Amino acid sequence: MEKTKKKKGFSVPHVYSLLIGLVIICALLTYIIPAGTYDMMTTADGRSVVDPATYHRIEQTPVSLMGMMSAVFEGCMAAADIIFLIFICGGAFGVVFETKALDAAIVRIALAMQGKEKLIIPILMALFCFMGCTIGSAEDLIVYVPIVMSLCLALGFDSITATAIILVGAGAGFAGSMMNIYTEGVAQSIAGLPLFSGMGFRSVILVVMYVVAVIYVWRYASKVKKDPTLSTMYEFDKTREQNITLSKEDNPMGFGQLVICLAFVATIAMLVVGTLKLGWWYSQFCGLFFGLGIIAAIFGKMSLNQFGQAFAQGMADITTGALVVGIARAILIVLESGHIIHTLLFAAASVLEGLPGIVCAEGMYVVQCLTNYLIPSGSGQAAVTMPLMAPLADVVGVTRQTACIAFQLGDGISNIFTPTSGYLMATLGMAKIPWDKWAKFIVPLIGIWYVIGAVFVAIAHIIKLGPF
Repeated sequence: MEKTKKKKGFSVPHVYSLLIGLVIICALLTYIIPAGTYDMMTTADGRSVVDPATYHRIEQTPVSLMGMMSAVFEGCMAAADIIFLIFICGGAFGVVFETKALDAAIVRIALAMQGKEKLIIPILMALFCFMGCTIGSAEDLIVYVPIVMSLCLALGFDSITATAIILVGAGAGFAGSMMNIYTEGVAQSIAGLPLFSGMGFRSVILVVMYVVAVIYVWRYASKVKKDPTLSTMYEFDKTREQNITLSKEDNPMGFGQLVICLAFVATIAMLVVGTLKLGWWYSQFCGLFFGLGIIAAIFGKMSLNQFGQAFAQGMADITTGALVVGIARAILIVLESGHIIHTLLFAAASVLEGLPGIVCAEGMYVVQCLTNYLIPSGSGQAAVTMPLMAPLADVVGVTRQTACIAFQLGDGISNIFTPTSGYLMATLGMAKIPWDKWAKFIVPLIGIWYVIGAVFVAIAHIIKLGPF
């Protein structure tokens, strides 16, 4: 009997496995890397930063087995404010999505554009871009696939165009984010920067990323509409059943849905005002989004049980991303307990010492780009990298705002390409598009975005983007 051998392919570890593996590795490194520290100094504006001329060795303090195992708990406790903000936001948006109010809004925008097919691309991409740059839309994008897919196929485009409208639109917003609590907010809080500072510079990044994204998708969609056989999904798209009816009757926009949509927009506006003018922080953010969830439940005519179930499901859906912050913070706990974080900082600074500041800034950008393939969670990546990058920026003469720009771009660009991105693979699964065919479409845009990102990092360094 001939034995059939199963081919074992490489399986990307779960993000928790990667982070816990890093916790273990860092604990082992505390036995190998010499312990050391910088003295801290206070700047004229009251900030505490490292004094780059004061690094010195101290007594070795390796992390014990129990210390390593308890680091995850300590990390979750240290990041509790961010974790619970993510949970509350996830629950609130779970309620909003359950009301189908945003679905109804998208359908009406789509129907209004019939006969003007190509204009649907920049308009819908602008909507998803807005969602990406404000609430960091990721897993929630999956629910829009059937609607946008039905519309695009009906208008003569292909499934890749439909998926690109969603993923590339949101990706442009994510990479050029002006006010994403989950990524930029976490990074700036760790760096000690005012929340959402540098918004003007980030808005320019957002516009450039969005325009390039629209041009890229528009050109592809025009080519496929002219000759559908050019699509790698041509044969399969012919077999699809369009079971979503794009009609106002099937997607009602009553008074309640209208109020929910207006409340969504008002919440985002209040987030900006509260942050910039009123000094709001995590507790106020939680209250704001919780209020949005209550308004959605009331005007969506949900019962108390329906509200509770939707809120719980929304929190459950975001659990992985929320707890990643705590597990990632455990890495910092281990590095700090072993007193090797400043030694790593000293080593990195020694490598970059004497190099032009712009080279150091671009080096940070490259590190963030590579890290995102291992840690696709933006908040998790911020928790891992920014405690090193922020003080390193002080040492090598790069502003902390530039370090955050390097993080933002390095973290945001590859999310719609890397197979370690859970929401990407889930969205492709919903769209029934193989990853290799998607990769063939998206790789050139990822390359273009990487170059644009490098240019903006260089500009941020040249203009000494601040406040510091």
